[in-house]
Amino acid sequence: MDIKNKQILKTTILFALALTAMTTTVSAQRRVRLNLERTIEIANDSSLQAFRNQNLYLSGYWEFISYRAGRLPSLTLNLTPASYNRYITQRYNYDENIDVYRAQQMFSAGGGLNITQNFDPLGGTFYLETSLNYMRNFGDIRSTQYSSIPVRLGYRQSLIGFNEFKWERRIEPVKYEKVKKQFLYNMEEVNENAVNYFFQLALAQAEYRLAVDNLASCDTLYTIGERRFKIAAISQSDLLTLKLDKVNASNSVKNTRMALKRAMFTLATYLGMEKDTEIEVELPGIPRAKDIPAETALNYAKLNNPTLLSHKQSILEAQRDVNRTKVEQRINATVNASIGYNQVAEKLGLAYSHPLRQDLVSLTVSIPIIDWGVRKGKLNMAKNNLNVLEITARQEEISIEEDVLMTVSDFNIQQGLVATAVEALELAETAYSQTKQRFIIGKIDLNTLTLSLNRQQDANKNYISALQNYWLSYYKLRKLTLFDFDSNIELSSKFDIENRVR
Repeated sequence: MDIKNKQILKTTILFALALTAMTTTVSAQRRVRLNLERTIEIANDSSLQAFRNQNLYLSGYWEFISYRAGRLPSLTLNLTPASYNRYITQRYNYDENIDVYRAQQMFSAGGGLNITQNFDPLGGTFYLETSLNYMRNFGDIRSTQYSSIPVRLGYRQSLIGFNEFKWERRIEPVKYEKVKKQFLYNMEEVNENAVNYFFQLALAQAEYRLAVDNLASCDTLYTIGERRFKIAAISQSDLLTLKLDKVNASNSVKNTRMALKRAMFTLATYLGMEKDTEIEVELPGIPRAKDIPAETALNYAKLNNPTLLSHKQSILEAQRDVNRTKVEQRINATVNASIGYNQVAEKLGLAYSHPLRQDLVSLTVSIPIIDWGVRKGKLNMAKNNLNVLEITARQEEISIEEDVLMTVSDFNIQQGLVATAVEALELAETAYSQTKQRFIIGKIDLNTLTLSLNRQQDANKNYISALQNYWLSYYKLRKLTLFDFDSNIELSSKFDIENRVR
């Protein structure tokens, strides 16, 4: 082989090795080992459901920020940079004592600053204004004028009308609190789903491993059975049964492998991972016992449940509507008062020289006389709607109370079931190991061995199911109460600290 061919061969080998290394790296990247805590963390960070929940919260958050900003003074700049108007107007001719039409041309521009401040207790608005306007006429008589309002301070409000600001002050904080706790509630649902998918994979993983172990055991037992059959220690029927068990075990491996792939795919998709990611889960240890008093859980549920807050918001809004319809039935008066200065001059400087005082006081009164029962009908509708909402809220509260009490009871029961499932698994594994050894030495028959194996497999599945039910009950209770029973802190308080919410 010449040097050139050697170099080509060397390059080919190096490329193949590099490709193999890259493939191995990619493959390694697609293998993930997860425990329950890490699974929940990834679900909260990367799942589509979590992303949706975050955007729903941000929508409500910015609505609340807008409300708070509305309680602060606002500054507005109004500008009319240029306005040109050419038209024909009717004018009176004093010399001839007749009306005539004359062409007019006018150019104008102006601007002003306006500061407003809402006054929540009375429902009125303070305003402070300054403005300057320019006007140029191009008609028969040409003229230039500047009109200024150096400053004007005023206040306007409905004297005995509906106070929208007062009700916003009561409703908006409740509305934001509901949005925040609805977000926390939805994130606990994310945790629930993550726990469910995690243990589905754990169960599929355990069933696959049991199937593989069972196949190995069946293969070993069949080999032993063949030897014992040759010496007439077992019947041909027993040997055929052992062979059938081996075939069934092989089919079980294939079926459980398919189920394992489906469970991996479901969890990987939910966590936002690549679809072909191979996930191996680590079962959590035996959970430590938690004492959760039913009364405590019930109190936090009443305080934090977003459904109850939603009803509270709806009741406040209904009370607002009742108040509005009551006010609309009565006499209403609106006042607008201001004091300031203004001036007109042909030059800009003179427009601010010796301004004249400008006073304004206006009172508008509205008196309902005949409306053929329209206002009364609206009032009765608002009152009936309020009654319905109050009854609905009470029914929902009772339903939530029942759900919380049942969940606490289930959680406490699941703690005991996990402990008994651990004990049963240990006993079943020990019994199967001893039974297998006794079968090998011919002390027991095949039916006893099969029964012991089934018990061991069932005990393992029951243990995983017990862990699943325990953690599902725990996170459901967190969802209903929005309370972290491990840290002994409300989830809303933890959220405010982490996000520096004021």
